[in-house]
Amino acid sequence: MSDVDIKDSPFDESPIVPELLPASTEISFRCHKDIKCFNACCSNIDITLTPYDIIRLKQRLDMSSSDFLNEYTVPYEFDKDSIAGVKFKPVEDGTACRFMVDEGCSVYEDRPTSCRYYPVGLVSMRKSDEYTDSASYALVQEDHCLGHKEDRKLTIEAYRDEQGVDIYDEMSRGWRQLILKKKSSGATIGKPTLKSRQLFFMTMYDVDRFRTFIASAGFQDSFDVDEERMAKMLTDDVELMLFGYDFMKQVLFAEETIPLKEGIKAERLKEEQAKLAEKEAAAQAVYTADFESTDI
Repeated sequence: MSDVDIKDSPFDESPIVPELLPASTEISFRCHKDIKCFNACCSNIDITLTPYDIIRLKQRLDMSSSDFLNEYTVPYEFDKDSIAGVKFKPVEDGTACRFMVDEGCSVYEDRPTSCRYYPVGLVSMRKSDEYTDSASYALVQEDHCLGHKEDRKLTIEAYRDEQGVDIYDEMSRGWRQLILKKKSSGATIGKPTLKSRQLFFMTMYDVDRFRTFIASAGFQDSFDVDEERMAKMLTDDVELMLFGYDFMKQVLFAEETIPLKEGIKAERLKEEQAKLAEKEAAAQAVYTADFESTDI
């Protein structure tokens, strides 16, 4: 089995050319209102949203993250009984994006990462012994898209700059790394508990509910968070999102990214020692029972 995991494509069938391309690759593409296929890609959507996508959109729409998730998204699992992602919910009884209008995208300045990249696909990879991911690109070529026939050439890197994806990639790197590490770790860390999966969903996507969580006495009595950082997180969605990436490393992979307060550390150690003692006692009881029932 390969030690590299490729981020799942959000596109059905096989519109992505199965060739990894460097950023220096030159492509031919242009999309504009006068092209015959204008809005066609928005008529049949399958768009995964990143945590940063959700923050930009919920702020634009002046909604809480909980209300945005309920109104505009549907959850899905990356793997069975594993951590989840969210996708745009299309129009009722249809497949079109709810933000599509005749003039194009009604939230264009805050459109999601996948929309900015199209027709390029970001392919994130991570080796099993590394935490950081590397990026390559693939070309999405769908039959309905006439933009590939336009007489306009530019590199993938120039297209990325033009579409403003740098900040989106940077802000979502921690989320991608969590997903890639979970996939590549597989059975070595086992399936996350229901509580861990619920915590991941809240932390990654429901930033306003996560803020209530970190402001609670239970959280603040347990974790040693710098006062200045805490103050920023209580008012800044992006600061809180970045903290959430660190927090989930601790929840999912037991990395001590956020220190526990000393009293809590001692309590956790005592709990772990008690659990270990219980397991050893249970194992000894089974051994003794087997020994006593054996004929010699």
